[in-house]
Amino acid sequence: MNAGERRRYSRQLLIPEVGLAGQARLRAARVLCVGAGGLGGPALSYLVAAGVGTVALVDDDVVDESNLQRQLLFSTGDIGRSKAEVAAERLRALNPHVAIEPHRLRFEAANARELVRAYDCVIDGSDEFATRYLVNDASVLERKANVFASISRFQAQVTLFSGAGKPCYRCLYPIAPSPGSVPSCGEGGILGAVAGLAGAWQATEVLKWLLGIGESLSARLLLIDALGATHRELTVQRDPACLLCGDSSTIESSRTPRATRDAAASCPAPDVEEIGAEAFAEAIASGAVLLDVREPHEAALGLYPDSLHIPWSCFEERFHEIDLQRKYLVVCRLGLRSLFAAQRLRRAGAAPILHLRGGLLSVGALEEALRLF
Repeated sequence: MNAGERRRYSRQLLIPEVGLAGQARLRAARVLCVGAGGLGGPALSYLVAAGVGTVALVDDDVVDESNLQRQLLFSTGDIGRSKAEVAAERLRALNPHVAIEPHRLRFEAANARELVRAYDCVIDGSDEFATRYLVNDASVLERKANVFASISRFQAQVTLFSGAGKPCYRCLYPIAPSPGSVPSCGEGGILGAVAGLAGAWQATEVLKWLLGIGESLSARLLLIDALGATHRELTVQRDPACLLCGDSSTIESSRTPRATRDAAASCPAPDVEEIGAEAFAEAIASGAVLLDVREPHEAALGLYPDSLHIPWSCFEERFHEIDLQRKYLVVCRLGLRSLFAAQRLRRAGAAPILHLRGGLLSVGALEEALRLF
């Protein structure tokens, strides 16, 4: 360690549990982060600042303006650029002593184990259930620690799946939730500082794991409620019947969660005619009734005159209000819940049904879209 590194890490070297020996361990470590967004950004920043020798990130997305409220590795001038490339630039500027390895690709079954195999532990900064199962499966099969977090509005969950007889993500969530049942950050919202809080927790767990110090969150799920300024813990037990780490495991390779795959195969989605933002005004002019399935707090920003507003959360109980003989254009904020609603209408025999691909935000910023109303 040269004089510059000693100065850089001086406050960390003062900690008895770290010292020169601990810093050397960090310098030799290799960490992979799946996702460079709200969770991955702060986690990556703290690991790089702490001097973890090699830090890799996997992300195939580009920077969107809506990311900037919580993803502090990016700035306004980065909109449209690769998240992996921008994050690598920022992290190299933060600490030139750390090797940064950006992977501009999607983390999927075909590459999951190969990526995980090359590193000592993994940070799950993803926001999709399918990816979380893939990260978990690859980590267990490759015997790597997996530091998990999830966030929504004011809440966060953090834990460490450490293997070696301890529970895995499938023990905690053996069945993937049905599509649309759990809102994403884009649908339910997120306070940016909560993402930073959870990402910092992930970085702390990684550093403790690499240094071999303290008590980890292994087999413990930390639940954080920022709005109430409270937190609590749940004990997570290994499930002997777990398909991955149980006594009679059946999963031998990374794959899409079985519950999700089987549900899709047994209940294929009916065809729905999708339109893009460019056809939005034309569809309204043609007489299509706008069926808005946004939740009340979203619709408070404004509703199209004469539209039918039935929030997705109570869609089934208010289904009788829909005249299946009329032509509908189904919309929500991002286009996911509205797609499920449109498919539900098609299964009920409604025709024709139009769906706005990408939701109201595809027309422009939501405020801009509402000016059309």
